[in-house]
Amino acid sequence: MLGAGAEAGVPRWDPLLPRPMAVYRELGPIDLDGNSTAAHQVELLYRVVGRGTTLLAEAIPGQRISVVGPLGRGFPIESEPALAVLVGGGSGIASLYALAEALIRRGRQVLVILGARSRADLLARSDFAALDVELVCTTEDGSQGIRGRVTEPLAERLDAVNGQATVFAVGPTAMMKACAALSADRSLTCYVSLENPMACGFGVCLGCAAARAGGGFSLVCREGPVFEASELDWTGLA
Repeated sequence: MLGAGAEAGVPRWDPLLPRPMAVYRELGPIDLDGNSTAAHQVELLYRVVGRGTTLLAEAIPGQRISVVGPLGRGFPIESEPALAVLVGGGSGIASLYALAEALIRRGRQVLVILGARSRADLLARSDFAALDVELVCTTEDGSQGIRGRVTEPLAERLDAVNGQATVFAVGPTAMMKACAALSADRSLTCYVSLENPMACGFGVCLGCAAARAGGGFSLVCREGPVFEASELDWTGLA
């Protein structure tokens, strides 16, 4: 949970709530000048969409930003022969880079499918291209990669793997729902990372509840944000 902008000598209460962010990648024990330090650093990747992210983008080196974390449950990192298919849409792409690195370290074969409305909206393509992964990009306007949505190359690849794949999806709810359905139709496991708005990040405000299959709710901040897709009631997710 990241404070909405740099802290100052006078407390600022607008915006009041922090923003839930995924760690994009770990930079390791270096400082901003590339010098060794005892503390590890992480990098965050986000799109400027409102007042909170605008304030974050305007912070300058040396300023402090409040952080609470790490929180929640992440993706399972397992060594197995099944192809790992990472599907990211829009700013959800930011949740997948560290996962790809971790799976590669475990010896997994990794396919990354990234999608956006246009080339300008396609985040971090060069970073993924530098990894030891197969990379497929889609844009709705055809300005980069395949014209269309991520579900089209996903369906083609899942049909070709003969039941040996695990899907990891992050992005708009409709996209994750479609990935879950494609996986279920082929009896494949699909993990999704929900992006519900939340105020606290550790289960106090109850604002991030997600409907579960079979009834009841789970708190995304504590029991997620990663869920197996079959655990969720997709009709109850906005």
